[in-house]
Amino acid sequence: MFLEKFSCWLERVNGVLNSVVWGPMMLILMISIGVYFTVRLRFFQIRKFKFVMKETIGNMFDKNQKNKEGISPFKSATTALAGTIGTGNIVGVSTALVAGGVGAVFWMWVSSFFGMMTKYAEIVLALHYRQKNDKGEIVGGPMYYIEKGLGLKWLAVLFSIFCALAGFGIGNMTQINSMSESLNTAFGIDKLVVGIVVSLIVGLVIIGGVKRISNVTATIIPVFGILYIIGSLIVVFVNIEKIPYAFNEILKEAFNIKSAGSGVLGYGIMKSIQYGFSRGVFSNEAGLGSAPIAHSASNAKTEVHQGLWGIFEVFFDTIVMCTLTALVIITTGVLDDGLNGANLTTIAFSKVFGDSAFLILSISISLFAFATLIGWCYYGEKSIEYIFKKSKNATLIYRFVYIILIIVGAIMQLDLVWGISDTMNGFMAIPNLIALVCLSKKVIVITNKFEDKV
Repeated sequence: MFLEKFSCWLERVNGVLNSVVWGPMMLILMISIGVYFTVRLRFFQIRKFKFVMKETIGNMFDKNQKNKEGISPFKSATTALAGTIGTGNIVGVSTALVAGGVGAVFWMWVSSFFGMMTKYAEIVLALHYRQKNDKGEIVGGPMYYIEKGLGLKWLAVLFSIFCALAGFGIGNMTQINSMSESLNTAFGIDKLVVGIVVSLIVGLVIIGGVKRISNVTATIIPVFGILYIIGSLIVVFVNIEKIPYAFNEILKEAFNIKSAGSGVLGYGIMKSIQYGFSRGVFSNEAGLGSAPIAHSASNAKTEVHQGLWGIFEVFFDTIVMCTLTALVIITTGVLDDGLNGANLTTIAFSKVFGDSAFLILSISISLFAFATLIGWCYYGEKSIEYIFKKSKNATLIYRFVYIILIIVGAIMQLDLVWGISDTMNGFMAIPNLIALVCLSKKVIVITNKFEDKV
């Protein structure tokens, strides 16, 4: 009884906060920053797309790293991708389609196109202002470029607090919730058991620090990312005659002319924009400031070289992965079945793969969610480390709480978990977006110098 009342109260409070942090002003700010970098750098993500692909996936297995410090650019990118390629690509897309309509996919594309340059700018700044901690490890992220670039220590601390808290939502409870739901549906495994087992495995991995985390993600992300793409392409190919219909519906509903012309002016459009942007950001994390924390550990040749991985991440995560999931759901015609989350995506795959879909999706969701769980624990730890530099136990306490919340998240209500995560994402983005605006000239100068040399 108490838990039900608490959940209702929490849902109301979160609804109020969410309407503020993901209101029109936040959406305008996020898209404006991406537009600014895109225009000032002369549509870098299009103009240098071939160069981006060559320097990222073209060199992902390059072992000739002269700098022995840190981890390879590829491993730092897969650690960051572990935080982005998670259940947002499978579950987040379905919740966006249900809540915001198929038009939300279009606004995911818009947010990702400009988000490529936002994430690029974050990573460039992170590498430019990174430093070594007391253990001799290379560390960086928004908290460091806010402090060193702007001289605003209090804002850097504020970001770190929001990042540590966001880790409990976007990186923890949403992931394990989707994993437990999927495994329960597919195999009947008790959700609490899933939470306990996963919490123990995550604990064993994160003890090894960023090197062990990067080794795990460097295996999970490429292999199962490719397998998920292949599975999605098979479903889309089987329903290939419905592809034109799917794109037509996405574009039509994105502007929802019918709703805009009715009594509720623009309501449908705003819902599509809100869920498209918020789920897009949840998926690729452009503007949040989380991914630069992982990229800072890279031994890349220059800030720009690592920044290129940021462009690739957003492209691969949203333009490729999220679009495929959306097409699978739309072309199989399951959107009106009254389902949501992992169940909706699973039913869509089952139209082609039958009962095997439950196995395919449960494994994909579980491994993507696991990768995100360990990636975001690293983000949270580094945020806590920044706040409590002189405390040796602060990160251990954070790990303990993080692991406990894995168990809690496994049995929580899906809608509430996603709602809280959206809100935490918004709070976390605010300090980072302020820094991106104030340090934008630094990014432009660094990029122009790089282009002059290369």
